[in-house]
Formats: sequence, structure tokens, C-alpha cells
Amino acid sequence: MQAITVHQDRDAGVSGLTLSELPHPHAAGNDVIVEVHAAGFTPGELDWPSTWTDRAGRDRTPSVPGHELSGVVTELGYGTTGLTVGQRVFGLTDWTRNGSLAQYTAVEARNLAPLPADVDHVTAAALPISGLTAWQALFDHAHLITGQSVLIHGAAGGVGSIAVQLAREVGARVIGTGRAGDRDTALGLGADAFVDLQAEELEDLGEVDVVFDVIGGEILERSTALVRPGGTLVTIAEPVTVRPRDGRAIFFLVEPDRARLADLAQRLRDGRLKPIVGAVRPLAETASSFTPDKRTPGKTIIRVTD
Repeated sequence: MQAITVHQDRDAGVSGLTLSELPHPHAAGNDVIVEVHAAGFTPGELDWPSTWTDRAGRDRTPSVPGHELSGVVTELGYGTTGLTVGQRVFGLTDWTRNGSLAQYTAVEARNLAPLPADVDHVTAAALPISGLTAWQALFDHAHLITGQSVLIHGAAGGVGSIAVQLAREVGARVIGTGRAGDRDTALGLGADAFVDLQAEELEDLGEVDVVFDVIGGEILERSTALVRPGGTLVTIAEPVTVRPRDGRAIFFLVEPDRARLADLAQRLRDGRLKPIVGAVRPLAETASSFTPDKRTPGKTIIRVTD
């Protein structure tokens, strides 16, 4: 099968991504093999240790990046329950195993959810990481409720755009941030207000109940002062070293959740949730889509199988 791989030279960066021939994957116990129709990736994956090593820290290259997928189950491993051959599914691949930028990949069945027939694979592949991250940040960690206020950094990005929609639906007051060109997108998704981080003062906002940060660095540090007593700052950018004076600060990594994926898919079907999909590229053009510092509107999706 064909797959995008990285080899032992970590310094090669994006130029080290290669379209390769790999053996068909094997389904271990509780695994399924998925024929990948569409795949998503995170531009910074080449900097993640898990892209290069297994859970024991051993080199596992050539490895396949990408951790979001939508496709069809073609094989069940021993003991696998809850899914069937021929079923449409979407979800997350394991961080320390070969990922989604391949024609076939092995995935733990519990990391996948059934994909309704009226949701296309490209849209579904844009949802797992962004949708689960946004939900877990706002509700599992920050416990956002109706009537509270939430500041969402990167409100027009993959994660931020989903967070804006979820927070708006629960009845929170939503303030988005980003660049000037993101204003219309964030407001169109339901944000009540928008702050241009390059031209407007973040500190003029006053206090909020929740800050959801996807940027890190100076923005994360400055955001701590905006959390009102008893509030929460949640970030996925980096471990927190500064905290609100009278609030909580939480750094977390997204976790698979089949039930929540199914819920997100239903919201998508109902028109209550819309991932922002940008360019759709073939597998052979993955490397040119992977540049971490290249700013593009929407989430780039790789179409693996027509």
C-alpha cells in the first residue's frame, strides 16, 4: 500500500516526508483495519516524539504521521466488538503507531465511531481532533455553563472555530481572538465579540469565566490576568507555568472518545456544527501541505481514496 512516511532524519523536516510503499497493516487484538478515504494531520507533528518512537522510546521509523481519519472498516482483529466489516467510521489513530496518511491503517476499535451515510469523508476527517479538543477543553476541564463568558484564542482555526460554535450553543458569551482577517469568520460562527491580537489590547476585555488558549507563549501568559476569581484557563499549547491569581490553569492532551465523536457527528448532521475545511489534496501532495508555518484558511484534508 502507499503511505506518507518519515525516516530517521528528524532534521529533514517536511522535506523528509516521502510517499512510500509499505506492507499492509496487521490487525492486532481489539484493532480494526480501516481503508482510509480522507485524513487530517497537525502541522507540528514532525516535532512530536511520538512521531518517531513507540511507547517504550524505541525508534519506530519509517513511521506514518496523521491522526485523524474517515474511512471504511475492512478487517477486524481478534476480540474486536462494536464495529463490522464494511462499516463507515471516523476517529483518531494512536499517537505512537502508524497514522492516517496511508491507504490502510490499524486503529483500536474504541477510538472510532460510526459515520452516518449522509456525512462525507472529507468533512468527517476534519472533526476528530478539533471537535474532541474543543469539547474536552470547554466542558470536561473548564465546566463552561450557560451565562458564563469565554475567551477563545484562535477562534477561526480548526479547534477554535469548533469551540466558538459549541460555546455559543450552550449559551455562553463568546469572545474570539485572532488576526484581523479572522474577524468575519469568528463573528459568523457565533462569537459575540472579536479581538485582533495584532492591533487591539487584550487587557481591555475585562475578566471572563474561561479562557481557552491554543497559542501559548506571551498570549497564554497575558491571558492569566483575564480569568476572574474561580475561573479557569485551559490550554493545549504548552504546560502551564503561570496561573490565574484566584483560578485554575489546566494543560491537557486530547483523548479518544467514541460516544462524544458520535455526538459531534449528530450535531454536524443537524447543522449545529460545521468544521472549516480548507484545501483538499491528494496523498502525493501531502508534503507541500504540511508546512508548519504556512497559514491557510480552514483545515487541510488529504483525500486518500476516492
